[in-house]
Amino acid sequence: MSRERYLVVWAEVTSDGFPGIDGFLGTRASFMLDVVFLAMLAIVPVLCWSVYLVRYRRNYALHKRVQLVTGLILLVAVVAFEVDVRFLSDWEVRAALSPYYQSSGWSTVWTALSIHLLFAVPTPLIWAVVIIRALKQFPNPPEPTGHGQTHRRWGYLAVVGMILTAITGWVFYYLAFVAS
Repeated sequence: MSRERYLVVWAEVTSDGFPGIDGFLGTRASFMLDVVFLAMLAIVPVLCWSVYLVRYRRNYALHKRVQLVTGLILLVAVVAFEVDVRFLSDWEVRAALSPYYQSSGWSTVWTALSIHLLFAVPTPLIWAVVIIRALKQFPNPPEPTGHGQTHRRWGYLAVVGMILTAITGWVFYYLAFVAS
C-alpha cells in the first residue's frame, strides 16, 4: 500500500479524521504542534527578558536560572513534539486541506518548512552549547569572566536563531494548519 493511501486509511479510522491527538487552538494542528506554537510565543519574550536582565541589570544569577529553565522547557517540548510528529500524528494528513500544500511535488508549505528547519535544527544545538560552556566557564554564583565576550556573541546568535525559528515556525503553522 502506498504511503498516501496508508495515511488516508489511518485518517479514516480516527474519530476526527486526523491521526494523533487534536490540538486545542481550533486549527488542524495536533496537540503538540499547538503546544510548541504557544511555547515559542512564551520563549521569545522570556529570552529577550533574560538578555535584558544580564545586560542592563547585571543580574547574572537570575539570567542563569532563566536560561536553564527555558532550555529545559524547550528540550522537553522538542522531544514531545518529535515523538508526536514521528509516531502519533502525521502533519501531512493535517496539512492536506491547506491550499498551500500538495501531496505530490513541492509546495509553499514544504518551502516554509524547509526555511523553518534551517533555523530550527541548528538553533537548539547552538543554545545547548552556549549553556554547557557557560556552566563550565562561569563560576557559581555567576559573574563576568574572560569567557563573557564569547558567551555574549554566541548567546545573541542563539537568541536571533530562536526568534527566526519562532517566526518561520508560525508561518509554517499558518500555511499548513490554519489556511483553508
